[in-house]
Amino acid sequence: MDSTMKKIIEASYLTADSAAHYRTILRYFYHQHERMRDFIAPEELLEHMHSIPAFADYQEDQLHQQLAQLVKWNNLIARQDMTNAKTIEEYKKKRFRYQCTPYTVEIERMIVQLEKLGDTFQGSLERSQFDRLFQAVTTLQSELEHDLNKSAEEYMRNWEDVFRYFQTIRTSTADYIAYINSEQTDQRMQTDAFLVYKNQFTTYLRDFIVSLQKTSLQIQHSLSELTSGRLQHFFQKLIEHRGAIPRLEDVSSSTNDWLTEYEEYWFSLRQWFLGSATQQSELDILQWQTNEMIRRMTRYVQRIGERQQHFRSRKKDYLQLSKWFVECLDREEAHKLSAVVFGSMTIQHLQLVDATTENLHVDTWDEAPFELTIKPRTVRYREKTKPGSFNSNESKKKEQRELYLKEREQEKRLIEKYITQGRITLSSLTTVEPFIRKVLLSWIGKSMANKNRMVKTDYGLQVKVMLDYEKMITLQAEDGNLRMPDATFLFGETR
Repeated sequence: MDSTMKKIIEASYLTADSAAHYRTILRYFYHQHERMRDFIAPEELLEHMHSIPAFADYQEDQLHQQLAQLVKWNNLIARQDMTNAKTIEEYKKKRFRYQCTPYTVEIERMIVQLEKLGDTFQGSLERSQFDRLFQAVTTLQSELEHDLNKSAEEYMRNWEDVFRYFQTIRTSTADYIAYINSEQTDQRMQTDAFLVYKNQFTTYLRDFIVSLQKTSLQIQHSLSELTSGRLQHFFQKLIEHRGAIPRLEDVSSSTNDWLTEYEEYWFSLRQWFLGSATQQSELDILQWQTNEMIRRMTRYVQRIGERQQHFRSRKKDYLQLSKWFVECLDREEAHKLSAVVFGSMTIQHLQLVDATTENLHVDTWDEAPFELTIKPRTVRYREKTKPGSFNSNESKKKEQRELYLKEREQEKRLIEKYITQGRITLSSLTTVEPFIRKVLLSWIGKSMANKNRMVKTDYGLQVKVMLDYEKMITLQAEDGNLRMPDATFLFGETR
C-alpha cells in the first residue's frame, strides 16, 4: 500500500478528547529532545504537569494511562528502567522511561512553526538571497569546468547551499506576496493610515525588483549552460557521499532513486528560472506580481488622496482667487483670468468624435470642428425619417485612401531624412519636428516590451532600439525640449 494512503495515527493526539493533556506531555518531550535529553521518567512528567495551574489535580494513574495510549499511537517509545530497581517487586513492576519518536518531533516542530505564523502570511523579499544563490551556482559551475578534485562532502555542501537559498527564495517570496494579496492587508491599504507606510513599501519593492533584474539574468545564463547531462559527474559525487553514511539498511538499491531525485531537483530549479516552451517561468511571474503590487499601492494612494481632497476645505483657495480678481486692472483681464480658472462660460460640454483619422500622432487642436445636433431629452421624441436613394462612396473612399497613403509616404520620407548609415542617434540630432519626437518615443516604448528590443514600425521597417542610460541628452523639438537617455535606432531590411 502506498505510504500516502496510510492513516497517520501519530497525529491522533491532536484531536483526541484529552488533547490538552496529550499535547502538554508531548510538548515537554519535544523541548527536552531539543535539549538533547531523550529519556524522561514519569515522575518528572508528573512534576511538570503539576507545575501548570490548569493541571494541579492531575493524578499519577491518569498519567500512566495516557503514556500507554501515546505508546499505542507511536508517539512514544517505552524502555524499561532497571537502574533503580532495588527489590524483585520493583523489578517486576516494570518502571519505564519514555522517548518521543521522530514523527512526534517533526509534528511538534511543525506545530511550533504554525503557532509563530499566526493568522497571516509572513515572508519577505530578500535581495541577498539571489546574490547568494548566484554565488553558489557559480561555484558549482567552476567545479565542473575546472574538474576540481574536491571531496564528496564538499560537493554535497555546495549542493545543499544552492537548494537552501533556492528554497528560501521560493517560500519567502511566495509567503510575502500572499501576505500583500491577503484580504486583511488589502483592507489596511485602503485606510488613511497606509499613507505613512506608502514610501517604505514602494521603496522596498522597487529595490527588490532592481536587484532581481540585475542578478536573475546572470543566474539564468548559468543555469542554461548547466544541463542534467553536464551534471552527471556532480551527481555521482553526491551519491558517493550519501552512500558513505553508515546505514543498517541496504542502500545499494537506492542509487538509481537518488540519481532520479537529484535530476528532478535540478530540473525544478531550471524550470523556476528558465521556464519551458509551454510554461512561463516562476521568475517572470514574480516580477509581474511585484510590479502589480506597486501599481495597486499607487492606485490606493491616489484614491485616498482624492478622498481627502474631496473633504478638504477650499476656503483659502477661494480667498486667493478673490485676491487675484481684485488685482485685475480692467474687466478684460478679469475675463481672461475667469477663462483660465473656470473655463468658457458659453460652452457647457465638450465632445470629441471618434475615428476621425488613422494618424496616431495627431493632436486634438489639429482636427476640424464638428457640428453636433442636440436632440430633445423627451420620451416622445422620434427622429423624422424619409426614404432616400443609396449613394455610392467609392470615389470618396478612393480619394481618402490616396490621401492617407500620401500622408504616410510623406511621414516616411521625413523619418528617412534623419537616418544616417542605417541608424538614428538622438545625441547627433539638432532640432526635430514634434511628429518625429512622438514616433521615436513610441518606438522606444514598444521595444521595452520585447526581449530583443526589436520593433516593426508602421512603415514596414525593422528597428532595434539601444538605450544608453549612462548618457543623458536633451532632445530639442519645435514645441519644447525633453531630457532623456541617449538612444540609437538600427534599421533592418524593409518588409
